[in-house]
Amino acid sequence: MVAVVGLVGRLAVLHLGGSESAKDKVERARQVRRTLAAERGRIVDNGPEPNILALNLGVKDVCVDPMLVGTNGSVVAVAEKLSGLLSIPAEQLLSQMSDSTRRFGYLKRRVPDDEAERVRRLKIPGIVLQENSLRFYPHRTLLCHVLGYVNLEGVGSAGLEQVLDEQVRGSAGYLECSVNALRQELYDERRLYIPPLAGAHAVLTVDLQIQNIVESALDAAMREHSAKGAWAIVSRVRTGEILAMASRPAYDLNEFRTAGEDARLNRAIGFVYEPGSAFKAVVASAALNEGIVSPSTVLDCENGAWLHCGKVLRDDGHHYGRLTFAEGMKKSSNIMMAKVGVSLGSQRFYRYLKAFRLGDRTGVELPGEERGIVRNVEDWSGISVSRIAIGQGIAVTAMQMISIYGAVANDGYLMRPWIVREVRASDGTVLRKGGPEVLGRPIRAETAAVMRRILQGVTEEGGTGTKAAIEGYSVAGKTGTAQKPDPVRGGYSDTAHVATFVGFLPVREPEVAVIVVVDEPQPCHYAGVVAAPVFAKIAGQAIRYLEVRPDDRQVARTGSVADLIGR
Repeated sequence: MVAVVGLVGRLAVLHLGGSESAKDKVERARQVRRTLAAERGRIVDNGPEPNILALNLGVKDVCVDPMLVGTNGSVVAVAEKLSGLLSIPAEQLLSQMSDSTRRFGYLKRRVPDDEAERVRRLKIPGIVLQENSLRFYPHRTLLCHVLGYVNLEGVGSAGLEQVLDEQVRGSAGYLECSVNALRQELYDERRLYIPPLAGAHAVLTVDLQIQNIVESALDAAMREHSAKGAWAIVSRVRTGEILAMASRPAYDLNEFRTAGEDARLNRAIGFVYEPGSAFKAVVASAALNEGIVSPSTVLDCENGAWLHCGKVLRDDGHHYGRLTFAEGMKKSSNIMMAKVGVSLGSQRFYRYLKAFRLGDRTGVELPGEERGIVRNVEDWSGISVSRIAIGQGIAVTAMQMISIYGAVANDGYLMRPWIVREVRASDGTVLRKGGPEVLGRPIRAETAAVMRRILQGVTEEGGTGTKAAIEGYSVAGKTGTAQKPDPVRGGYSDTAHVATFVGFLPVREPEVAVIVVVDEPQPCHYAGVVAAPVFAKIAGQAIRYLEVRPDDRQVARTGSVADLIGR
């Protein structure tokens, strides 16, 4: 009786005449102010039936009120019950729940609904489920370097997720309400509720089918050639839009925290390398545009060795004599193209490098794009013009190279590469819209037409890129096998190479440009053997998927190098 009377008296004191500080403390504990996360917008491809590349999934955060759990005297029992359900050691959970002075903490964030439901069924006082969302990438590694990822705080931290973060993340909401002893919201005591605004949806220029083609081909090349890395880009010639972009090694976007820095690097735009002979198209285009040479101009290739400025330049494994300019490109003579560079002169050559925007970013909507390395012409030595002409002493990205070949294919027009077709808000408002943009016209249409026919010879019999040929289609392009600089000994490595093939098709009316780069292939390192077949695999499947009509046989026969130089 005394105990009951004492309890009733104490309750009366607390409710009717208790201290204001105690009442305030209880009342404050019942108040909740919460930011409501907005649903992040989806990212989809540009296929006939758009494929979802990134979306948000509803998940739960398992939260704890340590004071409430501690008051019940069941902390150890609760930790043991939750350990198996959350796959977290009981000792770790115990440490998170032991501070009885706190009223809130996270036990595990972003728990799937089925796992959260098992926790809810336990009905443990002080254990609360809170709504949250998880960014999910259904294709896992596919397009990982383009899409990027969202960190645990909901902020885009790489790729397009970073670039488009402001549009796709939406606007957070806000909630002020009261909760009961189990920390569950009392809906009739809401004081303020501002609903979150969903983020905008993004549509890319990428086609997932072509992306699959590219990634499968790169995976096969990595296995076959034991390569350190490989990357490729597919673009539309007339518009500059990117249809596919891939890099190896890759990583799972859903497990981005376990990926190393090397795996996260988008080599298509972030890897700078000397392009080797693939760069000869630049000096060739410049010389033709200036009228210094024509396809039939004959030059002496010095039987494979040429002394210039005290340095001997060689044609790798060949001893060519006199060749026409078109034949020199077809056989990739270093000596011929170096002589053409010297005839062009440093100042004029440098102007063409800048006209092709080498040394500048292309402007594609992706973070981490490198500028490449182009020294000011004032810093060139006497030998520089001959070496840059063959792709040494200059560094580029794959995106820069495919843009150059795209200009040759597109009557001299250099297009800005783009990958975001549009970003549209949930109410249908277009927030961002991509489209073709001309950056310049380094060469005339007539020069571009001649270059296309010269580059077609590279994939024909006797050329260095015959393995890039595709049955039914005329293909123009160029191989490039470059030694990598040796940072330890200086000079160039004898064992580390970068193999490139870049080109476009069909030659008469080019539709698609493709570049393939393989880093340190082993044991064979020649681009004609390593990169050219990968180009053929990608370009052949892509051009048929896009339903581009094959060349007429008569058209394919005409326009050869022999026809071009009048033989």
